[in-house]
Amino acid sequence: MFLTITTTGTPERPATDLGYLLHKHPDKAQAFSTSYGTAHVLYPEAEAGRCTAALLLEVDAVALVRRGKGKGRGGAPDAALAQYVNDRPYAASSLLAVALSSVFSSAMKGVCNARPELPGQARPLRVEVPAVPARGGPDLVRKLFEPLGWAVTVEPVALDTEFPEWGDSRYVSLVLESDTFTLAEALRHLYVLLPVLDDAKHYWVAPDEVDKLLRVGEGWLPGHPEQRLITSRYLSRRWSLTRQATERLELVRLAEADDSEVEEIDNAVEAETEAEEKPTPLAVQRREAIVTALRQSGAARVLDLGCGQGQLVQTLLKDPAFTEIVGVDVSMRALTIASRRLKLDRMGERQASRVQLFQGSLAYTDVRLKGYDAAVLSEVIEHLDLPRLPALEYAVFGSARPRTVLVTTPNVEYNVRWESLPAGHVRHGDHRFEWTREEFRAWAEAVAERHGYGVEFVAVGPDDPEVGPPTQMAVFTMTTPKEAKAA
Repeated sequence: MFLTITTTGTPERPATDLGYLLHKHPDKAQAFSTSYGTAHVLYPEAEAGRCTAALLLEVDAVALVRRGKGKGRGGAPDAALAQYVNDRPYAASSLLAVALSSVFSSAMKGVCNARPELPGQARPLRVEVPAVPARGGPDLVRKLFEPLGWAVTVEPVALDTEFPEWGDSRYVSLVLESDTFTLAEALRHLYVLLPVLDDAKHYWVAPDEVDKLLRVGEGWLPGHPEQRLITSRYLSRRWSLTRQATERLELVRLAEADDSEVEEIDNAVEAETEAEEKPTPLAVQRREAIVTALRQSGAARVLDLGCGQGQLVQTLLKDPAFTEIVGVDVSMRALTIASRRLKLDRMGERQASRVQLFQGSLAYTDVRLKGYDAAVLSEVIEHLDLPRLPALEYAVFGSARPRTVLVTTPNVEYNVRWESLPAGHVRHGDHRFEWTREEFRAWAEAVAERHGYGVEFVAVGPDDPEVGPPTQMAVFTMTTPKEAKAA
């Protein structure tokens, strides 16, 4: 990806002062290592009358994927684009913004030790970015830059010049011109607004991004007419961070209008003395829903299939209605942790007689699983590759055949409500799939039909009217004897 900054000058104020401001000598081509490739700074022209600095960022697509832990955190938003072949090396995005702040950090801060008078001087500037992904089109580009005082020239890039009937792509060629900004102000505008136009970031947006946004947006963001859109997109639509930034920006605006300090405005409410009530974690809500369903089924002997570190087993042990609890997992490490959690080595004899842990794979039938009242598969099926689900289905419903089976799994539709979950990502790195409510219902009803069970569905967690609950649970109840249905 490529960006140029051009300025003009006079013999008294030569354009080559740009080299002092950027802390990069015009006679040298320099390279800088970044997390995702190499940034090159060079000067195609450097005369007293006109000087152009170019930033060329070479993105290592392999490093981008590896540093994203293989989950496509390169920010490429189109599902059709693969991890290694996408627009990230060519389109101006958060990658270029980070390179700007890294390579031109002193210039962005307005620091020039060699010529301290230069950073405060406005100068003629022309910024050219040949390929900018603009989600919102040319109109949004103008809405973002023109209120700041830039003269904006924006041209849509055709999908293919050989086939004009295909129309325009989502990319634009952008030219910004102004003679009223300092170089530091121009760089800060670009640092914020390039990722906003792309509407995708290649890195995790942490709470400290709010401070960064307010620092870089000082002087121009509080009064921008598109402040809400800028804030939301810059913070990757994380609701709590966006709300926090919006509130702080409003305080800044009020303080400026009142010609006072923010601290003087933000003193109307005394510090809260009572701690806010924390919401019940979803994992706890899930275990409570499982225990409730088991009690309603009248189960006394329960299998926890894929028991992991034993949280559910620990919960079931607290209820004397469950006389025998068996935890099964393929991972010996998980079973070891579960044993420590339950303190099996120090458990009393009576309590120890109610619980046992053993290793086993749900992809195979196991005679040890037969004869129980109920089996629980809590957040298990999504960790299996889809071709292996039929094996699990037969092992549980066809071979073990408990009277009641509880299956919980994430509802992928709810993922849009997780402000900390980047778009297109699953909730856990080991999830092979996550189903919609319709997909889960179709699978569960087919399993019930094949093996002689009835099935009901229970929402776990807040049931959103648009996207449903975060966790969906199917309650299978045996309706016919084993011989009535062929597995």
